[in-house]
Amino acid sequence: MRIDSHRYQRILGDELRRVRKRQGWTRKELNRHLDRDISVQTLATYELGTRHCSVVRLAEICFAMDELPHDLLARVHARLFTSSPGQIDVDLAKVVRDSRAELLPLRRWARDRLNRENGGRGTVVHLDPAAVERMAELCGLTTIQLLEHLRTFSGPDTPSDEDPVDDDNGELTGESESPM
Repeated sequence: MRIDSHRYQRILGDELRRVRKRQGWTRKELNRHLDRDISVQTLATYELGTRHCSVVRLAEICFAMDELPHDLLARVHARLFTSSPGQIDVDLAKVVRDSRAELLPLRRWARDRLNRENGGRGTVVHLDPAAVERMAELCGLTTIQLLEHLRTFSGPDTPSDEDPVDDDNGELTGESESPM
């Protein structure tokens, strides 16, 4: 079995970010809870999946947030290895921020999902081919056209979105289940 290391790092980073946000902490606040000083920028690169995180460092970060490392890794494993072929990951928060008129039904659905049942589980959902086909019909698009749009809503945010822009507090900002 081959592991896509870049995807693994992105998912690991997303899980770290979810736990930190569930704690209600900024990266700066997380840093204060660590035994060893790690720069806010380094924490950001772990969360963005752009830097490798050693096992020891991962354990330190997890314990600082009262999270067991093996629980976090189990979620990473589930996200990485349970996607079926043809599935696409879509960040609902990105969908809601989009303003293209043809995606209004998708935007309404995403907003409803975030408001109704998100419960702090993050903003990424996995859409299977059947869900994409149904959503394409609702949007009045072909499946191929909708997939082109959906690809812009998957993957990590770019600097033009939220990561990694410094806010006034020294915090670098930024952030699954079946759809429908």
